Amino acid sequence: MYKSYYPKAEEIQNDWVVVDAAGQTLGRLTTRITALLLGKHKPTFTPGVAMGDNVVVINASYIVVTSTKMEDKMYHKHSGYPGGLKSISLQDQLKKHPDRVIQAAVWGMLPHNKMGRHVLKRLRVYSNAEHPHRAQVEK
Repeated sequence: MYKSYYPKAEEIQNDWVVVDAAGQTLGRLTTRITALLLGKHKPTFTPGVAMGDNVVVINASYIVVTSTKMEDKMYHKHSGYPGGLKSISLQDQLKKHPDRVIQAAVWGMLPHNKMGRHVLKRLRVYSNAEHPHRAQVEK
């Protein structure tokens, strides 16, 4: 009988990864980011353990989508009050808050539980090439 491997807290190493989103398709980029956040690229990957890396996404406003998604894809939020539904298209969301586009796509691919919320905090998205995490990335 073999024992399952379960990593200890001191064995987990979280690196910093910079991902350039310029010219990349939203869905393919998001799957790559999600795998990095969950730690699926590591040989010691264990489901249910947050052992992924910190991900910094730059140039979020320059992502590409296929077909007519720029005009057709809508983001909805509701205030909880009657008539409180607000909708915004992908094109307008990229102009106003490009970071929210990638965060929403990544959140849709993460587990919707405590671990998923914890992992999502390791994602930092910036609309251009400037970011304040140079010291962590250049170790």
